[in-house]
Amino acid sequence: MAVAVADALERLDALVVEAGTGTGKTFAYLVPALLSGRRIIVSTGTRNLQDQLYHRDLPVVSQALGRPVQVALLKGRANYLCRHRLALASSMPHLPGLEAASGTKLATIEAWSQLTVTGDIGECEAVADSDPVWMAVTSTRENCLGVECPEYQGCHVASARRHAQASDIVIVNHHLLLADMALREEGFGELLPGAEAVILDEAHQFPDIAAQFFGVRVGSRGVLNLTRDTLFELTRAGLLDASTRALVEAIESAVALISRALYGLAERVDWNQLPDIVLEGAADLSQALLDLIARLDNPALEEVAVKQCVRRAQEFTTRLQAVLEADDASGFRWAECGARGFSLEYTPFEVADRLRAQMDARPCAWVYTSATLAVDQDFSHFTDRVGASTARTLQVASPFDYQTQALLFTPRTLPEPADPQYTAAMIRAALPLVRAAGGRSFILFTSHRALSEGARYLKSVLTSQDTFPVLVQGDVPRDALLRRFRELGNAVLMGTSSFWEGVDVRGPALSLVVIDKLPFAPPDDPILRARLEGFKRDGRNPFMAYQVPQAILALKQGVGRLIRDSDDFGVVMLGDPRLHTRGYGRSFLKSLPPMTQTEDSAVAEAFLSDHIAGLAKTAQGSAA
Repeated sequence: MAVAVADALERLDALVVEAGTGTGKTFAYLVPALLSGRRIIVSTGTRNLQDQLYHRDLPVVSQALGRPVQVALLKGRANYLCRHRLALASSMPHLPGLEAASGTKLATIEAWSQLTVTGDIGECEAVADSDPVWMAVTSTRENCLGVECPEYQGCHVASARRHAQASDIVIVNHHLLLADMALREEGFGELLPGAEAVILDEAHQFPDIAAQFFGVRVGSRGVLNLTRDTLFELTRAGLLDASTRALVEAIESAVALISRALYGLAERVDWNQLPDIVLEGAADLSQALLDLIARLDNPALEEVAVKQCVRRAQEFTTRLQAVLEADDASGFRWAECGARGFSLEYTPFEVADRLRAQMDARPCAWVYTSATLAVDQDFSHFTDRVGASTARTLQVASPFDYQTQALLFTPRTLPEPADPQYTAAMIRAALPLVRAAGGRSFILFTSHRALSEGARYLKSVLTSQDTFPVLVQGDVPRDALLRRFRELGNAVLMGTSSFWEGVDVRGPALSLVVIDKLPFAPPDDPILRARLEGFKRDGRNPFMAYQVPQAILALKQGVGRLIRDSDDFGVVMLGDPRLHTRGYGRSFLKSLPPMTQTEDSAVAEAFLSDHIAGLAKTAQGSAA
């Protein structure tokens, strides 16, 4: 893999590499990246992986090669404290829409702001980075004042960007890379024009993230933030009068109308299924924004912050009109509803053409890598979605001995997944293996409903002889749950999609992975339905061209949780009988690591019992 990456960097070519677990793919692209002497952007799927690359992997490789390089860690705006917005928030510590404790948290953030150099909110451990208070003291592209900001000289985002421009290697995440590609990060320059190579780790996430970025979204939270900021800035400037306040309240009333109309509906609602009152509310919102713009868009107005509010209102209006007038032949529209508000969204069916144009416009190398990119040794599903159909492809197998380290158990006796008794039957089939493993299990579900049902059933059938703890997603935060699982060493963790990837548990604490069903996306998801409609319009079979490949890649991620090291062992149980009863089942099995397969539960139990017994003997020998 390192040789292939080095060749792509030298030739400025495109390369797609699937590298199995344990290959060492991070070092395999970092070594040639450092040796190339080129200016390189490394884009990752998550902030956690960004931090790992910056704080651990790059320093290790750089020191080993004796190649010191200037490295920058660059995150999105929401990860950096905005000094200007902190000053505004501090003057109104009990922020609208936030809990009363926001004043105390602001005081904590203020104290930290005097010490931080980078402004990275992850440094402020006293306030969780998920706390809503951060929204009041970080900037967005819409509310940033840019060079006109009174705090611009001390701006953490601007400083991070300047540092990135001067660095040899810049570590970003996919969201920020796409924001840069879409020219959405205005006022701070671009990263890509100076890059000679872009390496995308966890590249399997990139197509869906790209579809989001090239779409259009109008969220209630952003609009209400605008109204709050507008009232504050007008009051501060002595420009707020009764008629302007009424215009702001009209915007808030339109948002409230849409919220009431969406209350109680599904999390995602197809545009064609929205109540008429939602569309009426959206039209009212558009008109209310236009009225506010007309009131405040005065060339004689000198207040920079108020002008910025006008620009934000103009952008919301443009976006809202884009959603309302979008062409349903090229994309899909829907409403997203949640506890913190709603959004009206449009996403194109495919973004391959736009991504291909980005690649063609820049003479640099593009390297995509992940443990899950190929479907039965075929990369076309991925390369077609990112516009890289001419890229060289390489599949590097894992160095682990799956034939002896792992066993794949696929029972034939379970009912069809649609059967109401399926989850209980799956738990009954898995329980003997869980007992043979002495806990040490992940039980992964494809839906929260199945997780709740499976957790209730498992707890109801456990006996006093079952001494392993049962941990269920949602009881405590994800990271705390994983930490507890590792510490206990004999627990059963039951979870959904967030545990299918990005989870690394090495050693005997995880010896069994049970997956309830093949991970097909929910058929009632309007995004999926619309994307499948796009495939139909192109004359392709949407199930085989999209649903099956996507499910295969997701299954490979879930199965990949088991064997993480050369000493690991265990069983993967795939309960779904469609592996044997449907023609596409063979494609799933052929895409998995080369594990020995069995349909006999007794064989799987014996495999686990023998290995667990071997651990006990080793422990006794060490003690002696």
